[in-house]
Amino acid sequence: MPLIKNSTYLGPPRLYFNGHFETILPSVFRKIQGVTYQRERIDTVDGDFLDLDWSEVGSKKLLIVSHGLEGNSGRHYVTGLVKLFNQHQIDVLAWNNRSCSGEMNLRPVLYHHGASDDLKAVVDHVVSNREYEGIYLAGISMGGAQTLKYLGEEGAMLSSSIKGAAVYSTPCNLPDSAATLRLPRNVFYKNKFLAKLKVKMAEKAKQFPGIIDEELLQKVKDFDVFDDHFTAKLHGFKDGQDFYHSVSPDNWMQQITIPTLIVNALNDPLLMDRCYPVQLASQHDQVYLEMPKRGGHTGFAVSGQEFSWVERRLLQFLTVQDPDS
Repeated sequence: MPLIKNSTYLGPPRLYFNGHFETILPSVFRKIQGVTYQRERIDTVDGDFLDLDWSEVGSKKLLIVSHGLEGNSGRHYVTGLVKLFNQHQIDVLAWNNRSCSGEMNLRPVLYHHGASDDLKAVVDHVVSNREYEGIYLAGISMGGAQTLKYLGEEGAMLSSSIKGAAVYSTPCNLPDSAATLRLPRNVFYKNKFLAKLKVKMAEKAKQFPGIIDEELLQKVKDFDVFDDHFTAKLHGFKDGQDFYHSVSPDNWMQQITIPTLIVNALNDPLLMDRCYPVQLASQHDQVYLEMPKRGGHTGFAVSGQEFSWVERRLLQFLTVQDPDS
């Protein structure tokens, strides 16, 4: 019964008053120094590309990191993991979702919470072209959803080289997470994400004239309209609700076959009830759920420390699951 009832996270610095402060302050002010990447570009089966950023230390072990919505390999929550795992002699590959690497992708589709096919392409590329003895998967927020969906889809067919996975601040139930962006208290996050996504949709309109309603795009002020008319249309779903329900990772999490940790703070402003899969973790011998009282969304800061608590927690969980580390 891998339900971790007593989290070791003792809480954030004193000035982090609530989940919003715990979310926003690290996002704005946290900087991780000393991470450099070597970029590799791979082709996708549909004629697009993915940019993979490598930070290697000559290890036989590898961590593959999936970033959050409108993030990339340079976000603090990615580079923190990169630096920490490198210090423990583990190579890291931080891959960028389509359009997130600094260059617009080639196909009409962008990416979304259910884009596990691109994560699969990355994993398959590594397994086919590198000789790692053990591979771990980590995902943050949207990247966590992609990771959980991928693990469940692969099920018993998952490569034996993948030894464990860990995700945090993850919308295990996408409809519940999407609903948080309708709340007045979350208008900051809604506006931030919408502004970035609208820019990308406008770029798609230039690439593929007529593919979207540009006049409507300029008027969009909430995610329901955006996902109904743009996310869903672009990626083959009926509407936003169809998209949320169709790609929600909890459709597949029962089929996960390797040790997998989910860390979701109870004060995360972007998660609601079904994003905390208590019943599944209570009955599943491979899915571990830890729910710290504090942490916000991709926060978990520790006073005076370079690395967040959750980054060290992922390292501890993944290396314990693989006794050869």
